Amino acid sequence: MTDVFVYDAVRTPFGRYGGALAGCRPDDLAALVVRAVVERAAGLDPASVDEIVLGNANGAGEDNRNVARMAGLLAGLPPSVPAVTINRLCGSSLDAVMVASRLIALGEADVVVAGGVESMSRSPWVLPKAEKPYPPGDVTLVSTALGWRLVNPAMPAAWTVSLGEATELLREREGVTRDEQDEFALRSHRAAAAAWDSGFYDDLVVAVPGVELVRDESIRPDTTLERLAGLKPVFRVGGTVTAGNASPLNDGASAVLLGNASSGLGEPVARIAGRGVAANEPQFFGFAPVEAANLALKRAGIGWGDVGAVELNEAFAAQSVACVKAWDVDPAIVNQYGGALAIGHPLGASGTRILGTLARTLQTTGKRWGVAAICIGVGQGLAVVLENAQV
Repeated sequence: MTDVFVYDAVRTPFGRYGGALAGCRPDDLAALVVRAVVERAAGLDPASVDEIVLGNANGAGEDNRNVARMAGLLAGLPPSVPAVTINRLCGSSLDAVMVASRLIALGEADVVVAGGVESMSRSPWVLPKAEKPYPPGDVTLVSTALGWRLVNPAMPAAWTVSLGEATELLREREGVTRDEQDEFALRSHRAAAAAWDSGFYDDLVVAVPGVELVRDESIRPDTTLERLAGLKPVFRVGGTVTAGNASPLNDGASAVLLGNASSGLGEPVARIAGRGVAANEPQFFGFAPVEAANLALKRAGIGWGDVGAVELNEAFAAQSVACVKAWDVDPAIVNQYGGALAIGHPLGASGTRILGTLARTLQTTGKRWGVAAICIGVGQGLAVVLENAQV
């Protein structure tokens, strides 16, 4: 197998639902990061990109018709560059990286752009197809922004609970308290704000033309533990999951440039050393990254004691706390520069967001090994192990 390296990573700032990026089409956001990551590679002929692999969880609106192909064409890459869209819900773009890395490892490609995009603001409402030409009753529009819709009645009810209720079930099973969730959320906002203030994200984030957004829009640097504790539960009476300890709805795009050692892309940032995929009961989706990361570490030939940085997508504080406890790692090495609770979670873009952040974290801290992991609705998890290529 050929070694696969991460050479660069870029993303847009992540906008709030209905916020600064709500007027931007998802295919335009995807085109922006594809163009940026190609243009930033000195000497790279766009025609030499072997494939574009992008993740997208919705695909029901302007991101239909293979948004990866639309992005490549809109980005100005030659029509000869093929592209494919991956849908593994929240894990779509990390899955795109895994698919792209396998192409390179097998010698079927030298250079691949991988990434993802989501506009939750622009996700359309849909109607089920009428079974009769003139249905006598009312019909209901269904939002495609998040979660189950048009559920198959054959699915067990326990599997189809809302993501928030599923998180309540998980925090009960794993013994995660409300205080732990709010403290985790507060740390995420403070770390993200500090990272922006320090310049950590300056070279990772590209501006969206025509939009006055220079930082992730959901970060609340002035929030306090008291404010978070005062928020009411959203999903059940007497519950613990609130708007403050759950990730927001967001818009954004991200991309990484992958290649082999002979791709001529300059000095690599990190090597993809292991991949892991796992699945469990749909209602406990938030815990699936635990086994996915364990598998990725095993395939990389290392253990948790070797890991110096972890990027875990924070879908909810409760599931994040549960995963960190299960791994028995120092919480201080997890999401050191903020996580999705603050930065945001535009579903199809989050996987390459955490991978790009992890690569930069290894570069900044000098640590050798890192893990990027993400939970996925309907009970799946993905993880990728990176090795710092500069130590």
